[in-house]
Amino acid sequence: EEPLVESGGGLVQPGGSLKLSCAASGFQIRDVYMSWVRSAPGKQPQWVAGMSSDGGTVYYTESVKGRFIISRDNAKTNVYLQMNSLKPGDTAVYYCNVKVLASHSDYWGQGTQVTVSS
Repeated sequence: EEPLVESGGGLVQPGGSLKLSCAASGFQIRDVYMSWVRSAPGKQPQWVAGMSSDGGTVYYTESVKGRFIISRDNAKTNVYLQMNSLKPGDTAVYYCNVKVLASHSDYWGQGTQVTVSS
C-alpha cells in the first residue's frame, strides 16, 4: 500500500472543475503539514496550496487564489483540492505532499494528471 494515493485527475475543458483527493491514512493528521504541488514539462515544480496541521490556516500560490480550495477530512487524514475555473496553464501532474512536522520528512504520492483543454 502506498503512503499517499492521489486520485481525481482527468481531462476537463477550460472553465471546468475537478476535485483531487489524497488518501493519507497512514499519518496522524495533527502531526503533518499537507500540501499540493504540481509539475509540468519544462517548468520547475510549483507549490500550489497547503494547510496547517490544525486545519485552521490555508495557503495558495497567487495564480490559483480564488479558484482553488484546499480542505481535509480529519477522521481519514485525507486532503482535497477543489479546482474551479480551470485554465490550460493549470495542466500538470498534481502531487500530494505530507511533511511530518517533528522530523521535516517529506512523503509524496504517485501524482494524478490534470489536463485542461478543449
